[in-house]
Amino acid sequence: MIQSAPHQSSLRKGRYSQENQIYHVISNTKNKQKIFNNLINARILVQNMMLQDQLEHTKTLAFVVMPNHLHWLLQLQDTATLANVVKNVKAKTAQMIGQPIWQAGYYDHAVRKDEDIRNIARYIIANPIRAGLVKKAGDYPHWYAIWL
Repeated sequence: MIQSAPHQSSLRKGRYSQENQIYHVISNTKNKQKIFNNLINARILVQNMMLQDQLEHTKTLAFVVMPNHLHWLLQLQDTATLANVVKNVKAKTAQMIGQPIWQAGYYDHAVRKDEDIRNIARYIIANPIRAGLVKKAGDYPHWYAIWL
């Protein structure tokens, strides 16, 4: 059984998912394991995120799959909830990889109308550069942005 961090459920109180709302989601691997250094594992995660787009639950605006965490900028579609979208991606990815890989919970930020979505996407895409994994974003294999 996965233990929740103290007060984790209280962080979600009063939160709701709103159709067409843009969210920046960050989810970490369990114990910061570098699960996504493995190309196949990283592609499995990307495949499961893109499935949410195909099912019209989300519209992916940007993402980067880091060795031990995910940044995903998405817009909710139809009647999907953010909690269910993230839960489905994490569960299916773990199932396909064949082991529990995710830390319980995730961070999300509902992007306000006055925030620059492209700047958030640039921040996401620049993660591998800041982490010292590559010199330029184009050299990193696990990212996407609709503007590029």
